[in-house]
Amino acid sequence: MVDSAQGLRAGATPLAVRMRPRSLDEVAGQRHLLTPGSPLVALAADRTGESGAVSVILWGPPGTGKTTLAQAIARSSGRKFVELSAVTAGVRDVRQVMEAARADRDLYGVSTVLFLDEIHRFTKAQQDALLPGVENGWVILVAATTENPSFSVISPLLSRSLLLTLETLDDDDLALLVDRAVVDPRGLGGRVELAPEARAAIVRLASGDARRALTALEAASTSAISEAAHEPADDSGDADRAGDADEGGERVDPGEADGDGAPGDGAEAVGAPLPVITPEVVARAVDRALLRYDRDGDEHYDVISAFIKSVRGSDVDAALHYLARMIEAGEDPRFIARRIIVLASEDIGMADPTALGVAVAAADAVQYIGMPEGRIPLAQAVVHLATAPKSNAAYLGIDAALADVRAGRAGRVPKHLRDAHYPGAKRLGHGKGYAYPHDDPIGVVAQQYLPDPLRGAVYYTPTEHGNEREVSARLAKLRRIVRGER
Repeated sequence: MVDSAQGLRAGATPLAVRMRPRSLDEVAGQRHLLTPGSPLVALAADRTGESGAVSVILWGPPGTGKTTLAQAIARSSGRKFVELSAVTAGVRDVRQVMEAARADRDLYGVSTVLFLDEIHRFTKAQQDALLPGVENGWVILVAATTENPSFSVISPLLSRSLLLTLETLDDDDLALLVDRAVVDPRGLGGRVELAPEARAAIVRLASGDARRALTALEAASTSAISEAAHEPADDSGDADRAGDADEGGERVDPGEADGDGAPGDGAEAVGAPLPVITPEVVARAVDRALLRYDRDGDEHYDVISAFIKSVRGSDVDAALHYLARMIEAGEDPRFIARRIIVLASEDIGMADPTALGVAVAAADAVQYIGMPEGRIPLAQAVVHLATAPKSNAAYLGIDAALADVRAGRAGRVPKHLRDAHYPGAKRLGHGKGYAYPHDDPIGVVAQQYLPDPLRGAVYYTPTEHGNEREVSARLAKLRRIVRGER
């Protein structure tokens, strides 16, 4: 199943595949799923395949070990293991597996573990085909998905399976994997030396993804070996030193360094230093960090949620961080701009009336100039909103008014406010008694505006933040005049 051939260039098998754990004991991270007696451990420990086991759905970001766990279970348990990918398999393939699994169980007493990768890519009809086998115990389903199963897996299948959530690997887990790959014969076999700073760079760039970390290590090791092999000899000062006595007093001919009279070839020469993976080598091999961001998945919603809450919480640095993550991941700038506009009214409102204008201007600017320059007006708007005083009073006000309307608390429009411009309106009393505010010296008159059932209702309650401090005092005076309380 896994090509474990030794050596850095063993075929075309990637380092991440060669280093895939052969048992649950080698798995790094996910300790919360691998405690004694847990479903995964029980499934792997069943050497005979006779014990019952529940189907599981492994949900987690890429590179957290979903496929690794499934294959480790396959190596450890006594069950038959069948692997399908939702990218290439169809309903026919699933039914064939189910029929074969039922026959193996009935004829030979052998249970089957079906590993289905990327189950979220299956349609509802394809997932329905899994139900009979899972329901009747013909197969133990181990399904993997990077998308929230609540949205991507049908309810009947979810109710028959145990949902296990995989966490992003922490730095210690990634460092353990990288160190193991450097020395393991299945990996680099000790052919390179990894500088501590370079290891830290690989771990940082991987962003919790084991596959990314091993891919970066492989790319960096290839670069280090290639650079060492093509490194020109230093003829200026080394020539003299090459013929000098070594620490033991003997003179060493550089042409005999590899022991057979041939010039040395870097890592293969006896006594020659190993190629070193430095932070500079890592930087050349790996262009940028992996951003864990799926525009259609959970990370899309998690990042925009964190962005909104950071602006609302007035943490401008966090807001800019999440803005940068969305921009770098290729999020639609129009989506970002729309959320900024909503933020300007929902969380700032009248505490800073200019915030909405800034947000709309930023959205217009992005439309005019596009990306990547559009990041600049977006950033300006985010800084403005994050540092502005906050008030959700206008947002709460409209929601309170909507709640009354939806509950039937409305009433007829008072007659003096009704339209009086059409023929016969005055005969009905429309507009009669209406007081025109501009005729009053202060521009405000005592007059009923709300319907009778809502007289005295208060929807907008300004805060004491920013501009709303002035609005609050003015509003109190306006309400006293309009409602005849002066």
